Amino acid sequence: MKYIFVTGGVVSSLGKGLTSGTLGALLETRNLKVRMQKFDPYLNVDPGMMSPFQHGEVYVLDDGAETDLDLGHYERFTHCKLSRFNSMSSGQVYEHVLQKERRGDYQGKTVQVIPHVTNEIKDRLYAASKDVDVLITEIGGTVGDIEGLPFLEALRQFSLEVGKENVLFIHITLLPYLKAAGELKTKPSQQSVAKLREIGIQPDILVCRTEQPMDDDMRMKLSMFCNVEQRAVIEERDVEHSIYELPLMLDKEGMGELIVQKLHIDCSASDMSGWENIVRRVISPSNGECKIAVVGKYINLQDAYKSVYESLAHAGISNDCAVKILRVDSEEVEAKGAEAILKGVDGILIPGGFGDRGIAGKVMSAKYARENNIPYFGLGLGMQVAVIEYARNVLKLADANSSEFDAKTSNPVISSFEDLDKATSMRLGSYECKLIGDSISSKAYGEEFIRERHRHRYELNNAYRSRLEDAGMVVAGVNPKRDLVEIVEVKNHPWFVGVQFHPEFQSKPSNAHPLISAFVAEALKFSKSK
Repeated sequence: MKYIFVTGGVVSSLGKGLTSGTLGALLETRNLKVRMQKFDPYLNVDPGMMSPFQHGEVYVLDDGAETDLDLGHYERFTHCKLSRFNSMSSGQVYEHVLQKERRGDYQGKTVQVIPHVTNEIKDRLYAASKDVDVLITEIGGTVGDIEGLPFLEALRQFSLEVGKENVLFIHITLLPYLKAAGELKTKPSQQSVAKLREIGIQPDILVCRTEQPMDDDMRMKLSMFCNVEQRAVIEERDVEHSIYELPLMLDKEGMGELIVQKLHIDCSASDMSGWENIVRRVISPSNGECKIAVVGKYINLQDAYKSVYESLAHAGISNDCAVKILRVDSEEVEAKGAEAILKGVDGILIPGGFGDRGIAGKVMSAKYARENNIPYFGLGLGMQVAVIEYARNVLKLADANSSEFDAKTSNPVISSFEDLDKATSMRLGSYECKLIGDSISSKAYGEEFIRERHRHRYELNNAYRSRLEDAGMVVAGVNPKRDLVEIVEVKNHPWFVGVQFHPEFQSKPSNAHPLISAFVAEALKFSKSK
């Protein structure tokens, strides 16, 4: 069993998650079985209650775990199927330790960070060491953060226990470019590695994030001061077109071969043809371009809709076309009108969200798409606002709303499911959906039963279901166990689909989600018809 630990230094947001996912991809091209894992030092139990302004997207797994968005990178770049077992925060660690203490598991001993907290972290590593060739574990935060020290100490101990020949430490650092001096600076990286060595960890590979190319003298300098082989000083430049260029970039730098040599892994040669084809379609698509408006309330946050943006890119790859994303603030639609903001787009997508801010603009956007035959795709809340809009303007229920936004509405076409506790509970994780009839969705999926991931508290109110259907709204998918509406469509519209689930969480660059791919295909068709 081999282990790779990925740490970061100098600053946060260096792209450790992307790099970790890429390492997994490089090993998979050599037919190695990989498992990915993320350790986050923050004290929150998970990101589920964290603000998008603080944390970005909450990535949901099949088992309902609400995790860091980096787990999305792991699933997109590799064939890993992740669960809550693959994500652990300091909050979870301390929670487990305190539960054991309360049960008397420590037999009255003084409970300390060392060994009790570090043992808890090591236990997770040992438990993950089954049925795979390589375990890749990313440590969140930056070396030097006080909350990350127990994790790094646990890794130091672990490397001694399993044998240093079976462990590889990869440290990702920043080489800042000083424009006034006209050069890259290595000192922050030297300090970061020095801090890591103080803890007792010597990095084996140094990955240098940089905007400018490194020369041999700089590699030699970093090698000397950081005690890393010169060939193990890896340049990781900003990609030009897409994050999916990263596997090819690091493969060219020799990263994959370096890893298997240092860990003494006997494996087949790499086959990068799949990634080469993906990048070719990203850089030089042969089937034109379409413009998709993503209408949301966190549109100015880089990572709030990360999986949505990536899934649209995947659909572009599958259709061999360019997808130009127009990020639209729903409050701007409310202020200026849908026509002023959305005129000229080839498709409108409304992603998920919570709270009533910006809802009016989303309803206006759904109406604009329906009335102008523009392809529309609603995800989670995007489905709910489509139902609200339809009820108001087709059923003529002027006050139709969600009970989330107006608890006193006389027409709650969207309401909380009776056995869900609004304060704490949501429908989370993978649920079955039965596709009904000759619908847009059934044609896209090509099968009767599917499973998709959910994250929501409110559902289409079945009391209004028959009235909506009589007025031309198609119920194209239901959860068979609870008879909950999962998919709605609109008759006599080229492509209008709303789903209660989040298909973006199961899309990959090598295997675009069928429904999102069908949406982009229709947007491309709409673009060419204009």
